[in-house]
Amino acid sequence: MAPASAASDPYARHVLARMADFVTDEGTPWARRLWDIGSVLALEELWEAGYWQAHGVLAATACDWQRHELGALIGPDRGLGDRELRRELTQLLSNPLPDPSPARRRLKEIIGHVRSGYLERWAAAISGPVEQRAKPERFARSVASHLLDLGYSASHLQAWARDLYDARATTSDIADSAAELARTPAGPYEVLVALERVPRRELAEPLEHFCEKGKVIAWLREHGHDTAGFRAGGGFLYQFTALDAFSAAEQARRLLERMTARSQFLRRDRGGVVPLPHIWVAGHPQPIALDPPARGADVLTLTNEGHLYEVAGVRSRIDDALELAAAVNRGPLAPAVAGAWAAVESLLSHPDDPRPENERSGKAVAADRMAAIIACSWPRAELTALAHRHKPRDADQLAKDIASCTMNQERTRLVAAALRERGAGALDFTGAPTKWTDQPAAQRMADLVRNPRTVLADVSRAFRIALRRLYRTRNIILHGGATQGVALDASLRTAAPLVGAGLDRIVHAAYAEGLDPLDLAARAEVALNIVDGETALSVVDLLEPV
Repeated sequence: MAPASAASDPYARHVLARMADFVTDEGTPWARRLWDIGSVLALEELWEAGYWQAHGVLAATACDWQRHELGALIGPDRGLGDRELRRELTQLLSNPLPDPSPARRRLKEIIGHVRSGYLERWAAAISGPVEQRAKPERFARSVASHLLDLGYSASHLQAWARDLYDARATTSDIADSAAELARTPAGPYEVLVALERVPRRELAEPLEHFCEKGKVIAWLREHGHDTAGFRAGGGFLYQFTALDAFSAAEQARRLLERMTARSQFLRRDRGGVVPLPHIWVAGHPQPIALDPPARGADVLTLTNEGHLYEVAGVRSRIDDALELAAAVNRGPLAPAVAGAWAAVESLLSHPDDPRPENERSGKAVAADRMAAIIACSWPRAELTALAHRHKPRDADQLAKDIASCTMNQERTRLVAAALRERGAGALDFTGAPTKWTDQPAAQRMADLVRNPRTVLADVSRAFRIALRRLYRTRNIILHGGATQGVALDASLRTAAPLVGAGLDRIVHAAYAEGLDPLDLAARAEVALNIVDGETALSVVDLLEPV
């Protein structure tokens, strides 16, 4: 019998829909984005943490917490094997891994074995009967995070996932294609960056990468780019090793950030190094925008409730936090990480917080509080989207009831009730343009409304891990003076949308109720403990006042 195509393979459709969510640079709401890094990178991050602990940058309690959480998280990861690898990892993660130590040296060795064949083991794990496979959400997250962690750009993976969907790829096709990507070595890329003008030209001309304007234009024409109206004072032609053209452009973008940063220290022509708005990669048909895609930190309350221009009057702590976090979307890594964490810490820490010798010691408690706020806002965000997307070709009673509502809270209650009674099949997206993105979301929400405490605990844990990683990253950058750590990029990629979501709820509570961020966090922590209990607190109302 011929293998089923994706058109008749719900598992494959689910996986591709979620992969599309995970690798879409802009446009995917925070509630559907990738919140975690892959297991291989998480193990590498743990190994590196031992170095920073030995140098006083990370506390022993922080590293122990990281190790314990990782030990629990890798359990469902089928790419880590079923026998020897998993047994060795479990044993290593059950004890501290100080630097230096025999256990840490063993961890480095086992990471090499884990990395080799990781996606092949996943391919084998999902090749059997559907009822024996891992959940499609787990498979999609594991594959997408691993490929991003390897260095593939989101833009490249988005095109890859779209091609698989158009080709009606089966589950096996997806797994095999992902494993092939992981085996593909990085290749050489030639990348051109051009400057509007070149201040202190005598310092640029001797450099081997510098190109005069004529050579820049000649290179663009040679590679099929339009030069009509092109204006530049010169440029730099770099050679990079990368997995795709967008990743090569990102390497060029970072060199430009360093160059423009240095120009701020000139006495004359201060800040005069101004690049043109595009980067060109040999072999890539279109110029790539110099401005990277935003990292997804959206504070929608500022526009949805009309607060964008309300900046006059007394300056609040929230005003300060929004300014601190402004770099998180498109700023260079170090200012983005530092500003994002400063915003979280300033709003959600207090002098009466637990001190050292406690697992939640120091400022990490701010990450836990932000995670609770975000976890409580997740159901409402997803249920609101589903309420708007429920569009059967012939309107049913649920669609009519939703249409008659005047508030999102009413709509989400209707959707939650329908999911509790009839499961994900209660929603019909045949008239919506993104039905396959919404189908997995409907299943997640059906699981949530039927088992809210367990699901919310898992989601809150994922948020807590991502935000504590941001805190560690901030410490490595500011106290270790390093911007080249193994998980620094991934930390910002996963945490930025969550920081935006948390700030959004904090801003809303401040404007709507005059509620202090710490009081909102307390409300969220209590709600997670009592949801669906004797108080009948619904997942729709977790952040609502009593």
